[in-house]
Amino acid sequence: MNSVQRLSRITMICVDPDRSADFYEAAFGFVRTGEASITEPAFGELIGIPNATARVVRLQLGKQTIELAAVSPSGQAYPPGVSGRSPLFQHFAIVVSDMAMAYARLSECEGWKPISTAGPQLLPASSGGVTAYKFRDPEGHPLELITFMRTAIPVKWQETSATGCVGIDHSAISIADTKRSVRFYARFGLQRIGGSLNSGPEQDKLDNVQGAQVEVTALAQPRSFAPHVELLCYRSCAEQEWASLGTNDVAATRLVLAVSNDEMGALCAQNTDAVQSGPVRFEQGVVRAILRDPDGHLLCLEGSAATAAEA
Repeated sequence: MNSVQRLSRITMICVDPDRSADFYEAAFGFVRTGEASITEPAFGELIGIPNATARVVRLQLGKQTIELAAVSPSGQAYPPGVSGRSPLFQHFAIVVSDMAMAYARLSECEGWKPISTAGPQLLPASSGGVTAYKFRDPEGHPLELITFMRTAIPVKWQETSATGCVGIDHSAISIADTKRSVRFYARFGLQRIGGSLNSGPEQDKLDNVQGAQVEVTALAQPRSFAPHVELLCYRSCAEQEWASLGTNDVAATRLVLAVSNDEMGALCAQNTDAVQSGPVRFEQGVVRAILRDPDGHLLCLEGSAATAAEA
């Protein structure tokens, strides 16, 4: 079966990528590793906006990479008040070795807004036993800090950092139907690696959702390290609408999935119901395609020859 190789990076749309990069550096210790201007016609063809261009700043934390992309023409700002049960909601989780240190460092920064209502929350063992805190960056993107119990730290996260932030564990997306989404992502080789049913007062405070009952399903490509994908299905209060996002909207975060050039065409042909655009070939021979999952979340398939920015 044709499949992706890994979740290469997470691309977030920003109005001002330099200001956002300053925040990520100050709050978490991300390091800028490059930037690029995307002006070739293939980019507009890929995102479905003729003559569109982008400026991209690339950042790294540990072994994981994110991109902050300002697209011209710009789209809609991140909608205010989007709850975790909406399919618009997508965040990534930063692993911290010391929650108190990481939370204190974040608190010294300006411009972000809390989602969690009472500081970091220690979830019960049935919900994974992690301590977590959710908030929004200055442009509205949801984020999470997580730390594991000292007796249950995964081997890949058994390290420390001067900032207290180690790397990106996963990107979580809110969905309406777990079975449907699991079937969809299985088409690309992502398999279920774990899950839990999270509820209780701690979960309510973490998500700022009353009566939250969240079915969490972790998906990964078997040979990948991190980040993985998590599906969040709010059983008791799911909002069933579709995430109708423009590709230049600030909320239009996408997961960039690395594939071999040989498998790009087959993957797109096998998933014509999900393909929004592409495959599109860029100047350096990189091939990309944009897809939407059953809840409207954006994915970018990228040929493994890629060396430069943006998706």
